[in-house]
Amino acid sequence: MNEIFRQFSLEGKVAVVTGAGKGIGRACAVTLAKAGADVALFARTEADLQAVKAEIEALGRRAIAVQGDVNKEEDLDKLIVRTVEELGKINVLINNVGGGGPNDPRKVAGKAVGDMLAFNVVPAYTLIQKAAAAMEAAGGGAVVNISSTAARYSQKYFSAYGAAKAALNQMTRCLAQDFGPKVRINAIEPGTIMTDALAPFLTPDRKERMEKTTPMARMGQPEDIANAALFLASPASSWVTGKVLGVDGGVEAPNF
Repeated sequence: MNEIFRQFSLEGKVAVVTGAGKGIGRACAVTLAKAGADVALFARTEADLQAVKAEIEALGRRAIAVQGDVNKEEDLDKLIVRTVEELGKINVLINNVGGGGPNDPRKVAGKAVGDMLAFNVVPAYTLIQKAAAAMEAAGGGAVVNISSTAARYSQKYFSAYGAAKAALNQMTRCLAQDFGPKVRINAIEPGTIMTDALAPFLTPDRKERMEKTTPMARMGQPEDIANAALFLASPASSWVTGKVLGVDGGVEAPNF
């Protein structure tokens, strides 16, 4: 193997991907498998997990499907235990689960805001905590947290989601200090990505407007995020930790 390609290889590695059934999570799982990793897939919907599992196995890699909810600590324990038992170790963790919509600060209660903050931060924190020992035992590892450009945009009705992703970014920076040098922890801020979740809101006019206001003149694809995740998971980024990488087509302000 060419030395440059070797730097991006995950041959012999084991990755855990949450929210792996669709969209960015599925793209990350398949891309890591194409780079040589065996993959533990975690999501709520069994049928989605089985479809991605079959896709990865068709590439000649091993995969396990673990159905569960990131908000249930016992499900996260199950994910870590099964991965180590069935795939042998953990080298990579992609914390992809998260999300949230707009909130009207004059109407939405504080508890709902707290729930959104918790959903975007606590499962990632907990999984890093649980996976770190296995990564250290394997000689080291890499974590990639999937954040959002909402963390740095100033926009109406996104105080909850923006704050949640900003908290995830800062947690990424701080945990990188705690778990280095054996475990590297970075984050990606996706821009607007063409996923099934976005499709119902993307009218032709809105899509055209967004493409015109994006320097790269196109919408993002899940594979754009997956390729960045591969870089941050691979030896090519071995001196990168505590960083937040924007993958957004060059957009510097809300354009939805």
